[in-house]
Amino acid sequence: MIANARMYCVTPAVAELWRQLLDAAAAQAAMALTVVDHPEPMPIGELWRRQDLGAVFMCGLPFARSEPRPALIAAPVPAPPEFGGQPRYWSEFVVRADSSFQVLEETFGGRMAFTTPDSQSGCVAALYYLMEASSLRAAAQRPLYKEVIAPQVTPLRALTAVADGLADVAPIDSFALRLLRKYRPELTSRVRVVAQTAPTAIPPIVATRPGPHSLETTFLEAHNNLSMKPLLQSLELERFVRPDPASYGLLRERFDAVTAYWRERPFAAVAHPVFAALSPGLSPV
Repeated sequence: MIANARMYCVTPAVAELWRQLLDAAAAQAAMALTVVDHPEPMPIGELWRRQDLGAVFMCGLPFARSEPRPALIAAPVPAPPEFGGQPRYWSEFVVRADSSFQVLEETFGGRMAFTTPDSQSGCVAALYYLMEASSLRAAAQRPLYKEVIAPQVTPLRALTAVADGLADVAPIDSFALRLLRKYRPELTSRVRVVAQTAPTAIPPIVATRPGPHSLETTFLEAHNNLSMKPLLQSLELERFVRPDPASYGLLRERFDAVTAYWRERPFAAVAHPVFAALSPGLSPV
């Protein structure tokens, strides 16, 4: 069975910390887990379709839409106080620090950077949030944005696209952003947040099928483990908890609402074909 934390391997140093944590969890649970790399540009969906998942981070939206669903192992609870000690996260809309934008509505007419069309934090949460903002242009039926640029795949690349001026705004996974602020402050200092979506269930650790109870227990007790606790602290984690399966159903409901809504309304004047496939309201270039 394999283990992987690509979703939150935001830098090589962070990837090594995740590797150490997953190795420690496997050893503590006396379970044969092989930590594998699945770096971009390899599609992360290929990782989630493998039949040997033992402890792999999975975006909540693909999890909710999977048939059959993988088995839930644990969910991380980020340590920063704004997460409220809960297994939740949200998307934060970032703009260049030196831009004139003060609120999200001021980015309308610009360029949006998404990660992938099936990403909750990197795309769908933002589309759901903007369903309400779109009413500001409802009368004219004009696209909210000039362009949706090519998929940026990872939060790091989406954030970098904004910092480098390739896009005006991007939604970034709030937990990934906390890790980037800790390990890439020179980059995150070049952007600032102008809005954020409502919190939803954070990406869980999953397995193809229910595994030994010892692995779940190991994650749930990691904050009390002398060898694992320092790794949690380095990864901005308070602890792991048992996920609530029902909390991920909301993501599927919102995905369905988003696709229906933007099918009838223009989101961008032009968009990369990957995002045009998400909703006909996104016109391909």
